[in-house]
Amino acid sequence: MGETRPAGFSEREFYLREFRGRTLLLVHPGGDEASVAAVLDALAAGGGRAVVAASDTASLDALGARVRVDPADPRLEGEVWRALCSASRVGIVLPAQAQGLARAARTVAARLGVFKLVWIDPGGGLRARSGRRESFVHGDALARFVRHPDVHLAGRERLALWREIGAMLDAGIPAVNVCSASELDAELFTYAGEGTLFTRDRYIHVRRLTIDDFDAASDLIARGVDEGYLAPRTPAQLDQVLAGGFGAFIEERHLAGLGSLLPLGAAAGEVSSLYTLTRFLGEGIGPYLVEFACARACALGYREVFACTTSDRVGAFFGRNGFERVPAAALPSQKWDGYDPERRRRLQCHRRSIPDRHSIPG
Repeated sequence: MGETRPAGFSEREFYLREFRGRTLLLVHPGGDEASVAAVLDALAAGGGRAVVAASDTASLDALGARVRVDPADPRLEGEVWRALCSASRVGIVLPAQAQGLARAARTVAARLGVFKLVWIDPGGGLRARSGRRESFVHGDALARFVRHPDVHLAGRERLALWREIGAMLDAGIPAVNVCSASELDAELFTYAGEGTLFTRDRYIHVRRLTIDDFDAASDLIARGVDEGYLAPRTPAQLDQVLAGGFGAFIEERHLAGLGSLLPLGAAAGEVSSLYTLTRFLGEGIGPYLVEFACARACALGYREVFACTTSDRVGAFFGRNGFERVPAAALPSQKWDGYDPERRRRLQCHRRSIPDRHSIPG
């Protein structure tokens, strides 16, 4: 089978394109300025912009934020905009004390309407009671963490910070990333990240993929193949998957998972290449993708959809989402044209009936 990973594509380049022409606020209480400055340089080279907040001018100098604005200026928004017209980053001096710094950063971020606030903290992202890093946390979940910290959090020492992050989300800031300075590059430029991404809510939007999504989607499919969850595909097969593909997006921007609906004759389709990023596991992405596929199948007039997997865990997922297990012979015969016999012997096949579109109320 041919290689599915697109030539020349990288997660880093994907995220740099996402940041192009957009402004984030980075709050740096101090330490390891070299790592942070390198990320800011990469953002600038990719066309991204940053407002950098620190508690002293020496830190701002080390971060390359030599153009300064006064956060108390009533014309702050206009001053930042004008400064960013001639520089890729602008510095702001904010209070040194942690809670005062967080409150001031929240005010600045809300006034500027930045799409993201990045908080550098030596402790990295939020960790649950189990010690596991929580890679993605939406506002409601964060509220539970801080309401019962002894039950949910690994420790109370940064409880004030998590409350401030919640206040930032409540103030209308769409997303907040918390990570250490050494983790910043991976947190901003990789799918998995190394800190915690906080979003205001868990809003998930599933839509068909556009051609501008194909780079990232192809890369995720290749990951699924590498991990053994998805079958390898030739370039022609990959093109078919992408043409029928759909993705789940968090806050309209973060691609959290994907799938495809492939035709199996005139009356059936296959839910294929279903894959969810580890960062967003537990957010119900899989069921959203399945329901989108079934709604699409109904619109196309299909009477049933099929799904195949070699994984017991994935098979159980389909069982929880309205599929019944069936023999391979129950699938339309064209499914098996040129199919690897060894993989077919290991497959579980699942089927879900699709109601007639004219029988659906409303």
